[in-house]
Amino acid sequence: MKKQGFDTKRYLEVQTQAILDRVKKFDGKLYLEFGGKLCYDYHAARVLPGYEPDTKVKMFQQLKKDLEIIYCVSAKDLQKGKITSVSVGLTYDQQTLKDIHELHEKGTDIFGVVITRFEREEAAERFKRELENLGIKVYVQNEIRNYPQDIDFVVSDQGFGTQSYVETEKPLIIVTGVGGGSGKMCFCLSQLYHDSKRGINSGYAKFETFPIWNLPLNHPVNVAYEASTADLGDEVMIDHFHLKAYNLSAVSYNRDIENFDIMKKIFEKIVSKENFVAEYRSPTDMGVNRVKDGIIDDTIVQEAARQEIIRRYFQYKKDFLKGIVTRETVERVKQLMKKIDLKIEDRKVVLPAREAAQAAEKRGKGHKGIFCGAAIQLPDGKIVTGKNSPLLHAESAAILNAIKVLANIPDEINLLSQNILENIASLKKKVLGSRSESLNVEETLTALAISAATNPMAATGIEMLKQLKECEMHVTHVLSNGDEAGLRKLGLNVTTDAIPTVKYIR
Repeated sequence: MKKQGFDTKRYLEVQTQAILDRVKKFDGKLYLEFGGKLCYDYHAARVLPGYEPDTKVKMFQQLKKDLEIIYCVSAKDLQKGKITSVSVGLTYDQQTLKDIHELHEKGTDIFGVVITRFEREEAAERFKRELENLGIKVYVQNEIRNYPQDIDFVVSDQGFGTQSYVETEKPLIIVTGVGGGSGKMCFCLSQLYHDSKRGINSGYAKFETFPIWNLPLNHPVNVAYEASTADLGDEVMIDHFHLKAYNLSAVSYNRDIENFDIMKKIFEKIVSKENFVAEYRSPTDMGVNRVKDGIIDDTIVQEAARQEIIRRYFQYKKDFLKGIVTRETVERVKQLMKKIDLKIEDRKVVLPAREAAQAAEKRGKGHKGIFCGAAIQLPDGKIVTGKNSPLLHAESAAILNAIKVLANIPDEINLLSQNILENIASLKKKVLGSRSESLNVEETLTALAISAATNPMAATGIEMLKQLKECEMHVTHVLSNGDEAGLRKLGLNVTTDAIPTVKYIR
């Protein structure tokens, strides 16, 4: 087990109470803009060891009697077919349905979906029909001209006044959505406007897990947040509004700081001076983030965050080679690493993987002139490597070597039947026409399961696979689909040098 630096139970108690305390500031409703990954936050789990990926859902369950959830998605993003991220690869309509389904599976249903920035986009109208056919309530909010800059127009019957009003029942309205720019804030503000017109004293607040406002600017957790959004250009900054108002240092990110003056002016035109929202003097005041209270070992958390930054560097480097991100994104992460004196070699599995590939080349191993290496760091810190061969991908070899070490199985004992290996290789080559007959991770796991029927050692090895969850792994070459899928299912944190396994002749 990895050492724990974060106490989820403690955090949930403090965070839930902070939200309820903010709700009590208003006689009407609290519209809580809720950012970040909704059902499973693996970034938080990686940088805060001990943070459970579904912590936000657990929070919803604790607040269930007081809350309703509104899910926002932009018509513009639906029309563009925008995807959530390269690693997930879901379009925004797919991610919306996935989040709704996963919340339902965990006993929490949404109140409705709001399609924002609507201008009769075909994709948005089609998605609206699909949601309604599933029995989900759908609301539409139109694009507001010059939002949010033209404050007098925006905060008027011709601006917010034209937006659909969503009549909710509970005191806490969680307003979430898929990705940035989903229209969450505009929805919250339009609801405040309509409530104010009805004499309802409602409020607004913001929930973001990162950056953590009461950690130092260059704390690795906050730097890891910058690394995770390097393609968006988010920057963690000192909240100068908070510093001026209270003479206390707090951090926020550039977009919240840049927009605060406009937000403050909008609040002034909507709510009364007695409303608690009128007391907000900084972006930090708007937030209800209590993540720091869950940190029980800052040393462990700092190291986990440092490792995440290096992982992000490799992710963006791979994405750059695919043409997905720009060189500037990769350079931005390199500068973040430099800022906190972090080197690639600080990821302990990188050099052993590269050395395994070099050793394969020196010994004339490998397959068809390609020499790949892989390395896994086991829970006790020991590093196990693997090389590619005509029978196995380097990733597959590393997995088999790792479970042998975990099960104390001598290296000379084979876990996979030679007949099974040869039959699968023959099927791939002669029947399926594969370019390579060597087994990727998914195929290797299947072969291991078949071998376990007659080989007790293979059965023991299968029992060890679950110990690989959350272990660190590095590989030298581009992962095949079968390797990537298999490693994801095993729960390994994988990075790659993304060296091509195909040599192109020009």
